[in-house]
Amino acid sequence: MTIRSVTPFLWFNTEAEDAANFYVSLFPNAKITNVSRYGDAGPGPKGSAMVVGFEISGQRLVALNGGPNFKLDEAFSLLVDCTEQEDIDRLWSALGQGGSYNACGWLKDRFGLSWQINYAGLPDLISGPNGGKVMAAMMGMTKIDIQALKDARAGAQT
Repeated sequence: MTIRSVTPFLWFNTEAEDAANFYVSLFPNAKITNVSRYGDAGPGPKGSAMVVGFEISGQRLVALNGGPNFKLDEAFSLLVDCTEQEDIDRLWSALGQGGSYNACGWLKDRFGLSWQINYAGLPDLISGPNGGKVMAAMMGMTKIDIQALKDARAGAQT
């Protein structure tokens, strides 16, 4: 069996190209890789984006303008592992603008896509016998605060 790749395929009503352009503007080394447009046969308006391929941090994604039949929801999210608080702050603000914020670093952007903007070191902080204190701290957060997570881990060790 030969499998080339597994790629998240995101369904939008009419916003696929706008969403993909927005996402690639926020991440270094991100790019639009291709845009296929509807022709005379439709079902979308001729010349409008049908499928937009893009990459974020080496991860291929595809956005489809498929119409109003299906909507993105929280059952699927993109996890962004950040090593610096500045990246968490920037992405949290940009992606959440016009969307909604939730607990533990989750947000929904203005296009309906759910994101987890989190600390890349979280698995290390929550592993071991002191992980409960870190989890309790994270459960009380909306936007992730790396220093507060580290402080929770340190406080649990004293």
